[in-house]
Amino acid sequence: MEKPDETTIGAIHSIYTGGMVDGPGIRTVVFLAGCSLRCLYCHNPDTWFRIRGNKKTVGEVLEEVLKYSSYYKFSGGGITISGGEPADQPFFLKELLLACRENGVHTVLDTSGFATEEIAGEILPFVDLLMLDFKAFDPILYKKITSSKIERPHITLSIAKKLNIPTWIRFVLVPNLNDDLDELRKMADFFKQHTNIEKIDILPFHKHGEHKWGELGYEYTLHCTAPPTPELISQVQEIFDIS
Repeated sequence: MEKPDETTIGAIHSIYTGGMVDGPGIRTVVFLAGCSLRCLYCHNPDTWFRIRGNKKTVGEVLEEVLKYSSYYKFSGGGITISGGEPADQPFFLKELLLACRENGVHTVLDTSGFATEEIAGEILPFVDLLMLDFKAFDPILYKKITSSKIERPHITLSIAKKLNIPTWIRFVLVPNLNDDLDELRKMADFFKQHTNIEKIDILPFHKHGEHKWGELGYEYTLHCTAPPTPELISQVQEIFDIS
């Protein structure tokens, strides 16, 4: 394997240290700028455009990540690469993953799965844990939520299964949008076909990022949507066999 090219430049939205909810252990979370999806409930619309990111080389990001190596070793943590959508910068993403692997840093890829088959095949072999944000199972509903087609998340999950990459599913539960219990049962049955899925998290919808939409001049259409009730969350957790 060729030595990772640490001079490759990416657009970085921000870097957060001390993360505790973005994978196992204590993690440094690198948010890449740029995302082709337009999810109705996105709480980080400020990450949509790469031009808003700060240019950094792989080497510069790696230097920041390695400052906390002792915390990773102690806690079983590492780096989580998020966004935006990391697959929107595939060359930078691959080089960063390679550099982390060469330096013994555990990697988590937090993604909506918006990658082509070629890109997913190039990137996933260097991912230690995949965190896949699965928006919906029905193709029409998926497009309504994201303004994009559903094929790519399925491609990502299929390749992860072939490579036996440990995978955590994240699903944002939005009342009156993707909370149809029959559809969720179909999704649960689909996930049961993937033995590499270790965990499914049901994340309650929230509006913490609503103000960003207004500040950026975007229309937020879910301002009247309330978070899911504890009863609904419990029903959905039961469907996915979450105790």
